[in-house]
Amino acid sequence: MKKVQIIGSGFSALSAACYLAFKGSRVSVYEKNTTIGGRARQFRREGFTFDMGPTWYWMPGIFEKFFADFGKRSTDYYQLNRLDPGFSVYFGRNDSITIPAAIEKIYQTFESVEPGSSRFLKSFLDKAGFNYKVAMEKVIHKSGKSPMELIMPETISRIGQFTTSISKKIRGGIQDSRLVSILEFPVLFLGAKPSRTPLFYCFMNYAGMALGTWHPVGGFFKVVEAMSNLCNELGVEIHTNSPVEKILVEGNRATGIRVNGENIISDFVISGADYHHTELLLDRAYRNYNQKYWEKKTFAPSALLYFAGFNKKLKNVDHHTLFFDADFDTHAENIYDTPHWPEYPLFYASFPSVTDNTVAPEGKEAAIFLIPLAPGLKETEELKDNYFKQIIARMEKLTSQELTGSVLFRETFSPTDFVRDYGAFKGNAYGLANTLLQTAFLKPKMENKKVGNLLYTGQLTVPGPGVPPTIISGEIAATLADQKMKA
Repeated sequence: MKKVQIIGSGFSALSAACYLAFKGSRVSVYEKNTTIGGRARQFRREGFTFDMGPTWYWMPGIFEKFFADFGKRSTDYYQLNRLDPGFSVYFGRNDSITIPAAIEKIYQTFESVEPGSSRFLKSFLDKAGFNYKVAMEKVIHKSGKSPMELIMPETISRIGQFTTSISKKIRGGIQDSRLVSILEFPVLFLGAKPSRTPLFYCFMNYAGMALGTWHPVGGFFKVVEAMSNLCNELGVEIHTNSPVEKILVEGNRATGIRVNGENIISDFVISGADYHHTELLLDRAYRNYNQKYWEKKTFAPSALLYFAGFNKKLKNVDHHTLFFDADFDTHAENIYDTPHWPEYPLFYASFPSVTDNTVAPEGKEAAIFLIPLAPGLKETEELKDNYFKQIIARMEKLTSQELTGSVLFRETFSPTDFVRDYGAFKGNAYGLANTLLQTAFLKPKMENKKVGNLLYTGQLTVPGPGVPPTIISGEIAATLADQKMKA
């Protein structure tokens, strides 16, 4: 039985662990923090429960496929509810748009805002649905080794979708700036500036609108617990409080890792930790990429997060609520063009207790606030305090209720914390931006070119950022590792 060590316990790492254990390897996972989940950890305080990372459960088919590969279903581990509405967006006082669950109602909503826009949306989502099918069936499971992986009839016939931006397409068919923002926000928050994101990625809109927005009762951490339980069922050993200090190399092959001063030998090493951080665990001669390489890359946003408990139920908010009473394009420029702290940022809020009474005490509300930021910014406590005061004041105005005196507590998680807890390069929250020059085979490679028996997985390599892609990334890494160990 081959021994495999996996660094980190995020989605890609847990996915790889499950697949390799299922294939017959003896797998051990090493996590530096006290709890598993990587960026998807959980925070609890005073009867409140908060997801520290992902809160949007999109592409449910990928989760179902993962569990089905082991003869399981998601419902074996957690209850999943479809949210209705999926989300709402505030653009100003008495100016908001709610996106319902049913696709026909979404068309009606668009039509009520801009006559004729529903025809464009139907056509747009039809094409997005085709892209989603191609991505899921033909592209997303590729290992990123060669440009030939993208050459197929489905992509050749739509080559323009890789050279045309998603923004150009949307703004060519929709005039109302509010509807434009609703269609562009998924790529801004999860990947790149819409004007630099290939149209091919419109499948994100299909995922959010056609396939729906879901919620695991108890929070997204229930998915982490489900994968951890599956790991246990498959015989995977998970070690927390176990920071990996070095990847051991002998004869140009990875032979194990050093954890808390102890050398632990194995047949194969996979890292689900931040790619750049993983490379620092190797001697310089064995690294795939130097510092200049990483400095030149375009990263998806970092994030400033607040976890707050309110002493009352809030009005006029949905489970997922976006606050776009600021200029969308200006904030995007603050992230990607001239990186600096935005004066008046867009922000996202999750109020999971609106639909899930398990995450907050009765009569109270749990809130998660997120401001997307350029990675690598210098921060101060004063900045973080001022931003929280600003977003609460804006919420009070937009939702017509008093909030400042109702905050029981708030905890902050900033880019510095992303560096400290996850080794995230420049404090990135979502990995690399999905630009044309950072797509598929142009992403950092899974295989180490200089060291055998060492692979990288997760959001900084293929397929890319987001929970579903990182689950698939773990599957790809496990398949490659199993093939190499059997060669």
